Amino acid sequence: MKLPVFFSFLGFLTAGMHAQQSAAVDFTHLQANVKIDPFKKAVSGDVVFTFDILKATDSILIDAQKMHFSEVFLNDAPAEFGTDGKKFWLTGNFSPAKDQQLRLKYSAAPSQTMYFINKTALGKAPDYQVWTQGQGRYTSHWLPSFDEPGEKLEFDLSVIYPSEETVIANGELQKTEKIGDSLTRWQFDMEQPMSSYLVAIAAGDFEKEIRFSKNGIPLELYFPAGMEHKVEPTYRHTEFLMDFFEEKTGVAYPWEIYKQIPVQDFLYAGMENTGATIYSDLFLVDSTGYQDQNYVNINAHELAHQWFGNLVTAASPEHHWLQEGFSTYYALLAEKEIFGEDYYYRKLFKTAEELKQLSDQGKGMALVSKNANSLTYYQKGAWALHILQELIGAEAFDAGVKNYLEKYEFATATTEDLLAEMEAASGIDLSTFEKNWLRQSAFQGTEAFESLKRSPFIQKYLELAAAKPLPISEKRELLKQALSFPVNDYLGQEAVLQLALEDPATVTDLYKKAFSSGNIFTRQAIAFSLQQIPQQLKGQYETLLKDESYLTQESALYNLWMNFPGDRPKYLKQLENVDGFNSKNIRTLWLALSLATPEVSAESKKNYITELEAYTAPHQKFQVRENAFGYLYQLNAFSSETIYNLMEAARHHNYRFREFSKQLLKTLVDSGQLTAEEQDTLQKRLDEK
Repeated sequence: MKLPVFFSFLGFLTAGMHAQQSAAVDFTHLQANVKIDPFKKAVSGDVVFTFDILKATDSILIDAQKMHFSEVFLNDAPAEFGTDGKKFWLTGNFSPAKDQQLRLKYSAAPSQTMYFINKTALGKAPDYQVWTQGQGRYTSHWLPSFDEPGEKLEFDLSVIYPSEETVIANGELQKTEKIGDSLTRWQFDMEQPMSSYLVAIAAGDFEKEIRFSKNGIPLELYFPAGMEHKVEPTYRHTEFLMDFFEEKTGVAYPWEIYKQIPVQDFLYAGMENTGATIYSDLFLVDSTGYQDQNYVNINAHELAHQWFGNLVTAASPEHHWLQEGFSTYYALLAEKEIFGEDYYYRKLFKTAEELKQLSDQGKGMALVSKNANSLTYYQKGAWALHILQELIGAEAFDAGVKNYLEKYEFATATTEDLLAEMEAASGIDLSTFEKNWLRQSAFQGTEAFESLKRSPFIQKYLELAAAKPLPISEKRELLKQALSFPVNDYLGQEAVLQLALEDPATVTDLYKKAFSSGNIFTRQAIAFSLQQIPQQLKGQYETLLKDESYLTQESALYNLWMNFPGDRPKYLKQLENVDGFNSKNIRTLWLALSLATPEVSAESKKNYITELEAYTAPHQKFQVRENAFGYLYQLNAFSSETIYNLMEAARHHNYRFREFSKQLLKTLVDSGQLTAEEQDTLQKRLDEK
């Protein structure tokens, strides 16, 4: 039963009580039986917590956002409880005891954390994809749990969901069983404790491919039905990454199984839920898309988190870099093995430039900080570890990391804990390193620069970059050398970007050399930078439409269409059946250009505008919708239905897309393309939905 209102004052005390509770109450296990109704966007459950009372206490707290509790039993006896919409609590005189059980029956309609993605086109049977995103302190919106990451317990989930769909969650799938005619129960088991923010569920029309690491770890690679051709390029190097991290850390993968699930309209690039990474389906790529925005870095980063963050968790927010800095650095180490040392140093160089610029503006932030930005936690953290490994040597660094992971496994740690292990492994006093790299807000640009110069590639890159302000007469031979076979990916790009500063007529020979290099990234740089195409380079530029790069094809199509109006139908014909990425970047551009091409028939244009408008519908991926909205605006071709879709998009759960839609909607209102009456009518439709 719910306690009277006067108990709500406990809500003001929960922050301090959480700290006290960790010393008095130890939650060890949660058996959660959860039912998800995607059609009602609701979740209900029957959960049983097992816990030990370590010392006498007068309260027990659980985080529970906007949940209704219908039954509460403590050790099989009905219990009185309180709740304020954020917390659930029991009060009383609780004496030390082992293996206590608290059973809760609850229901909720989560407004965040569990997302219900309607993939149904108008007039078709409902088709939902459901996924969770608990990063931070949000799992308590759909599951009674603990917002504090230091409270770790074993989670075993049982999920009831409509049949004919696939359900994925943390741990090994033990069994499935039909419930009635339309539902199935999926039962998962975990063996080790974790923080609540790492609990995950995904459900939808998924298929999977199973691979195994060298040490026999099952790797379940999920993909939407019908996208088998994207499995190999998307998950390329996955087995290597698992083997590499086990070898590099010296610590076996700590969980039973590893799953990766691409979902629609995800909030971020990826999320490292324990043993079950969820990531944006924008990174599902075919062999051409792999050249431009492959999944390798995200794959590596989220997998590294299984050790750094999931196995050992930062004890408090100021130590967050222990998770993001390590995962960024270890992902970069893995990429160095895949893409080479030049790639490694180029990424370090680029992030050093960003960090130095921020620092010079007085906006640098210390790594050990509660409210640092992502650039600090991720990239400055990676830089600190790169410097630390150089300082103490790879052998001592690896030994220190191994000891750190083993000492604090399934627990939490601080920056001081890490440094203690590094000092013990190396015998080196790290107080100066700690002061300069961890506690100092300014980026140590001089030290970083000296480290970068150890790379022969960086030396060549800096020499080439230094020639940028020189007249072409003084640097022609240097650029020619950079564009000579075999062309380095990054030196070739830099050379082309410098050519873009010149009159194309004076460097035609160098452009032709760049075109003939066969280097896809050098040619891509031409597509991006050479927007005014001289007649003498037209033939070479047209070959970019055939490059194995959707970014190159997109840019080349637009630039050729703009430069040579008489050949527009020819260029459109070449890419007529190309979608590009999952965002349909090429298809939506193709439709917009076709609609603006006089030679295209009126009947075809009618079909093209219908298709472009259809891409704004709510069931489409938000990246597709954003492209379609942008082109419709440029064409001044919004209809009442597409404006309605834009208004719906302005309430989307993805912040970036929501803000884009709000701004575009405001622009339409300010320009008079949307009257107040039309807006009012469409808003009423949304409110009735």
